Amino acid sequence: MSTRLNAFASPTMGKVFKHIIGAGKVLKESGLPVATQELVHLRASQINGCGFCTDMHFKDAVAAGENPERLNLVAAWREATVFTEAERAALELTEQGTRIADAAGGVSDEAWANAAKHYDEEQLAALVCAIALINAFNRANVMIQQPAGDYRPGQFG
Repeated sequence: MSTRLNAFASPTMGKVFKHIIGAGKVLKESGLPVATQELVHLRASQINGCGFCTDMHFKDAVAAGENPERLNLVAAWREATVFTEAERAALELTEQGTRIADAAGGVSDEAWANAAKHYDEEQLAALVCAIALINAFNRANVMIQQPAGDYRPGQFG
């Protein structure tokens, strides 16, 4: 598979991606656990069918010390026993926030309340932003058919 558009050669896309990457760096400094952020990135990328981001976030999570078995179970998190209640709440919010068009009411009050039991307001803000940012990346990469498999951990800083 080859990409439809070289995101790294496009001045416009390059600038936009640089800003999204910068926003992501802000989230790394937030109180939301980095492990949770990687689970969120991986799950949204799976839902959106973004091979590039699925590859990237799996590899980044492993490089950061995450257990590959847990990552393997992200797609089936409801049946898996390896996630904390807080992580499960984040994964539910991720799914509903990613599939927002599929639900007439968007994210349910129940999913929001469950996440709010585990995360303070700043962590919730970071969680919402993490979900929004990964969805932006996923959609762009799917549209341009960015190939997966060659990513190296930490490649983008």
